[in-house]
Amino acid sequence: MKVLFISRSTLFSTPGGDTKQIELTASYLRKLGVEVDIKLANEYSDYSQYDLLHLFNIIRPADLLYHVRKSGKPFVISTIFLDYGEYEKKSSKGIRRWLNQLMSEDFIEYVKVIARYIKNGEPIRSKKYLLWGHRKSIRYLIRNAKVLLPNSINEYNRLVAKYKIKQEYIPVPNAIDPTMYGSTNKTDEKYKDAVLCVARVEGRKNQLNLIRALNNTGYKVIINGKPSPNNKAYYERCVKESASNIIFNDRVSEEELYIMFHSARVHVLPSYFETTGLSSLEAAVMGCNIVITDKGDTVDYFGNMAFYCNPGDPGSIRKAVDEAYHSPFSDKLKNIILNQYTWDKAAEKTLQAYKKALGPEIS
Repeated sequence: MKVLFISRSTLFSTPGGDTKQIELTASYLRKLGVEVDIKLANEYSDYSQYDLLHLFNIIRPADLLYHVRKSGKPFVISTIFLDYGEYEKKSSKGIRRWLNQLMSEDFIEYVKVIARYIKNGEPIRSKKYLLWGHRKSIRYLIRNAKVLLPNSINEYNRLVAKYKIKQEYIPVPNAIDPTMYGSTNKTDEKYKDAVLCVARVEGRKNQLNLIRALNNTGYKVIINGKPSPNNKAYYERCVKESASNIIFNDRVSEEELYIMFHSARVHVLPSYFETTGLSSLEAAVMGCNIVITDKGDTVDYFGNMAFYCNPGDPGSIRKAVDEAYHSPFSDKLKNIILNQYTWDKAAEKTLQAYKKALGPEIS
């Protein structure tokens, strides 16, 4: 079986959780005998050599629609269905705020795609997207996919609730790399007992409210991540508002990241929305207590084994960090992650979806 992965054009220039998901899913599928190539949405592909397309990020239909219609190949979609509508309504200003209050989220996304084309020259390869708009394009992708691969049942239910179409689906959870777990038991004094936040620095990840919650406290707070290209002003604002106990780190190697997790006490991801939070899974398996947003699909993964916060309330973030920091670490969540949320198991689920899409005789 030969499969073509297609994802956003900025997958490697602006890496995020989906970058890790795609690279590790491909790696573990190859161990199962599947041939996998990864292409960006703006790259040329010879579709004829593939049995199946595997698309990522259904919220970017302008990236995907062209390949679906051009190739004529069966396809599955890892939906990664984020919903930042609440954040956009609260955080936008001026005419953008007015538009977010009056217009639907799908229409706003459509306007953004056109704006990126005008401002940054980002091509819109599918003329059908321009004709159909954002919502109809997503509905087309859902309706014509062979199988959807959400990261949780809750993610699938949100997708159905918004777009009113049911489709065959197999939940494929986000995961940790089992080869990295156990590869280090090192600690580093500069991270010892710290409160970590490992994520791209951007408004949606909400580092500013984390800073406001923990400024001038006794916590050593390490924010690890680069700003995304459109959030440099946000990053500068975070730096400007930070007290001396807030430390900014650039992106680090995978090995260093796991040393960081192993050394720290708490990991915080107070995002305005998360399907999971890959860094939270990685931190939990390395011994951190987890503070996570209460917005999104996080309960499907963490149940009552994490400390939840309201991202819009610095007081709620502070309270959750206090509770997490002073609570003993339990192996319960770590063991669940090691048993259920590893990339080898995610690859097995993904292969199951491929066989469902193509028929079990395909190998």
